[in-house]
Amino acid sequence: MTRIYLVRHGQNDYIDKGKLAGWLPGVHLNAAGKEQAAEAAEMLRSVRLQAIYSSPLERATETADEIAAIQGLKVIVRQGLGELKIGSWEGLSLRAARRRKLWPIIQHVPSLARFPQGESFLEAQLRIVETLEGLRSKHSGVIACVSHADPIKLAIAHYIGLPIDSFQRLDVQPASISELSIEDKSARLIQLNVILRSSPP
Repeated sequence: MTRIYLVRHGQNDYIDKGKLAGWLPGVHLNAAGKEQAAEAAEMLRSVRLQAIYSSPLERATETADEIAAIQGLKVIVRQGLGELKIGSWEGLSLRAARRRKLWPIIQHVPSLARFPQGESFLEAQLRIVETLEGLRSKHSGVIACVSHADPIKLAIAHYIGLPIDSFQRLDVQPASISELSIEDKSARLIQLNVILRSSPP
């Protein structure tokens, strides 16, 4: 059995400004995000982690660094934990995105959606699940994976048997912690979207 703590990165200016960061470089945690990352690390203090893995994007590795500092571990980067590849939508405001014809498809039938010059939700789900399965084959204990909202929701949807067209019903806030317990023939969602009360919504 492998227990996987799925941690979303903390707040950053793109979230505050309602913009889509995607894989843009240089998107760092802001002051609130650093505080959230420290809180997430504190929540995991009593958990004995075997390893900490992270998306390669700065906001994720900075969150993972906070956890690693308490655990006495090094952060291991995995490309497969990266954000959804949104292609030409990188840097787009949510306000502008909501005016695109693709938006209602993303919200209601994401199985049919592909981002221009990016990937589909189905491809992203396959990527994150293949990554987690690869890590699960290496660890029979407890690990943490720092990633992003949509990849985490897509992974959880897969493991609990939730259709991909319903994955948007899941909520994963900045610096929240979700936990999966996975065996060869079964998986359980132990907790979802857990944050400290002091974290902003």
